[in-house]
Amino acid sequence: MNGDTVTIPLGSGAEFDRVRAIAEALGEAAGPLGDDTAPVPTGEGMLVVSTDVSVENVHFKRAWIRPVEIGWRATSAALSDLAAAGALPAGVTIALTVPHDVSHDDVIALMAGAGQAALAAGTKIIGGDLSSGPVWSVAVTVLGHAVRPMSRRGASVGDGVWVTGWVGGARAAIRDWESGKEPEPTIREFFVNPLPRLATARWLAEQGATAMIDVSDGIAGDALHLAAASAVRIEIDIARIPLCPAVPLVAIRHGDDPAVMGARGGEDYEILCTLPASFDGAEACMTDTGVPVARIGTVVSGSGAIMLRDGVGVDIHGFRHEV
Repeated sequence: MNGDTVTIPLGSGAEFDRVRAIAEALGEAAGPLGDDTAPVPTGEGMLVVSTDVSVENVHFKRAWIRPVEIGWRATSAALSDLAAAGALPAGVTIALTVPHDVSHDDVIALMAGAGQAALAAGTKIIGGDLSSGPVWSVAVTVLGHAVRPMSRRGASVGDGVWVTGWVGGARAAIRDWESGKEPEPTIREFFVNPLPRLATARWLAEQGATAMIDVSDGIAGDALHLAAASAVRIEIDIARIPLCPAVPLVAIRHGDDPAVMGARGGEDYEILCTLPASFDGAEACMTDTGVPVARIGTVVSGSGAIMLRDGVGVDIHGFRHEV
């Protein structure tokens, strides 16, 4: 282990042995670990911060995904919040609660996955905490900088409603797991290895996006959050929502409506945003960022969010938090 991985020498004891092992596993993804605080690299614009918690049996099940995937998924979910702010990541901290019945190797694998997600986003793990408890809990705090931090507030009547990438894959994987079937690899990948749309979100902000949120509660749920924050009404045509390729087959197999599965979704970690009516940059977005963006609705006067099929309202709810 080189001196850049743990800048502060650690004392003896099981906890510190585990920290040393984590730092070794993180490799290039390790920031200046070993002290009670961590310096945050400076950047252009304002500092933005978000914390996201992934809890076993609430956000994932051990029977579904491996420890390395738990780490990647939890870290990417938190980084997706930075994407929704149009921010450039500056560091990640992780407070990890470890169940009593997991191995040391499982802990190291989870943190290795977190480090891989941080590196993929161009940042590092700069600190955290370890504790024990009845189930896995991964509390990830992300720090970044944004010249013009995006918000859920700002959508105006007449704006178009757009979404990046493809949705429905994570929900399709859960539907298979809950029915006792292992999801096919392409669907499983959307659940275990989400990709925060950091570069695409910054590009959309530069194009004049007026409001932005990441799709964690599903389009139906997050459109409602966006509408409430902006004091507008959002109308979405569910037939225009871009679905992950295998979603229609999974939905039909379970007796679900594919478009409804896409709108309900959840944990897609795409970007839902509003843009001026004049925006016509879908092709440019794909060219510049490698990620498609599709218009799926319109901002109108009023309140709430409504999902439409052929102009008729459809009762679809996103994820509802229980706290």
